[in-house]
Amino acid sequence: MNAEKLIKENKGTIVDVRTTQEFMGGHVAGSINIPLQEINERIEELKALESPLVLCCASGNRSGMATQILAKQGIECLNGGSWLDVNYLQSQNA
Repeated sequence: MNAEKLIKENKGTIVDVRTTQEFMGGHVAGSINIPLQEINERIEELKALESPLVLCCASGNRSGMATQILAKQGIECLNGGSWLDVNYLQSQNA
């Protein structure tokens, strides 16, 4: 499973784990915002999303942490890295 391929094929769900304030400042079209600090309380919500989940943040650090948390819960997910990179890949679909 490759994040770049999933994004380009518009598969799964893009989840931005930055803070709400960061998300409001710009995000990938169609992505949903679940801040890293809320991941554990929102596991059921995340399980209900179309998988695999492509996680992104500002640099890839927080999305990497979220990927580890969710993988332990049995949720199919990958670290997409920076939301700007994910946004660029998604724009290639147009």
